[in-house]
Amino acid sequence: MCAINGEKPDRLPVTVHQWQGYHLDTYMDGITPLEAFKKVGMDAAIQYFADMGQFWLVDADFAKFSTPEWKDEVKAISTHPEKRINHHTIITPGGNLSYKTAGNRKTTWITEYLIKRDEDLELIRKYMPVPDLDKKPLEKVYNEVGDSGIVRGFVWGDQAGCWQHAACLMDVNELIIKSMTDPEWVHVLMNILLEKKLQFIDSMKGARFDLIETGGGSSSSTLVSPDLHKEFCLPYDRKMHDALHSLGFKITYHTCGGTYGIEEHIISNGTDCSETLAPVSIGGNQEPWELKEKTGNRISLIGGIDQYNVLTDGPAEKIRNMVHTLFEKVGYDGGYICACSDHFFETPVDNIKIMADAAKECIY
Repeated sequence: MCAINGEKPDRLPVTVHQWQGYHLDTYMDGITPLEAFKKVGMDAAIQYFADMGQFWLVDADFAKFSTPEWKDEVKAISTHPEKRINHHTIITPGGNLSYKTAGNRKTTWITEYLIKRDEDLELIRKYMPVPDLDKKPLEKVYNEVGDSGIVRGFVWGDQAGCWQHAACLMDVNELIIKSMTDPEWVHVLMNILLEKKLQFIDSMKGARFDLIETGGGSSSSTLVSPDLHKEFCLPYDRKMHDALHSLGFKITYHTCGGTYGIEEHIISNGTDCSETLAPVSIGGNQEPWELKEKTGNRISLIGGIDQYNVLTDGPAEKIRNMVHTLFEKVGYDGGYICACSDHFFETPVDNIKIMADAAKECIY
């Protein structure tokens, strides 16, 4: 929390971005994320998913997404763990919608998007349900984590940001084209999603979260232009962040590393932290220390480790050197959490321990 607040802790904090169930089951005997953090000697960052409504979770419970006016009826075409296929029909009083997903043991992806007609927006506006956050199970998680680390949350939706959520409801290529050919239609969609997210944020009052993740990869400048980000992401992000700050939450804005050209937009949206600082070697469009040079001490930073070419492949000295490089070039003045720049699946546990040990060598 000291680093999130832009200050200098006693040593460099170190964590991963969401421990994946596949890695826990395959490499760590099915232990819990909190147990895994303790086993490798990292600072826990426990991601809380309940009530957030993400379809992409491997174990998503679609029954939770249904109401009398928004019935998500799922037909399982294949239940094989490595070839999950689900066809969804959404039944509403005003008409039906549909979407399809596929998945494996690692993740889930969309094969047919929900929005197919302009008028589908009205069905989403009228009938798509927004849950209230149930704070009781969250309280239990918060108490379990204790001083081992922090508890992170989302804002309800397939992705936390409005533009990013929209990119899960329709193909992002079509969304980008629509932003040029019919920008008002896109703004209508953004406002529909914003109102629903603000409704969920209102239910978060008093929730025991240390950090709330917003944004998502679709706002990254590896995908959209700075001008498009400024028009369709920034104003909606700002309103969400103002609402979260009014309830006392700290915020981290997720861009999957594509930050070149949108550095000032990220500052302007009012976030407290920027993540995941993906380096060029993993698909980002600038190095973490280049972002640090531009943002200075105005926001805290989280991420920076290439989880494949460095953390997974090693060797040990390469991992250790990268941690120290990030400390010297990004975390030298505090306000930095060393972390993987995204998910990993086949990473040796010993390599993760090396990363954790290297961070403990970085003393302020």
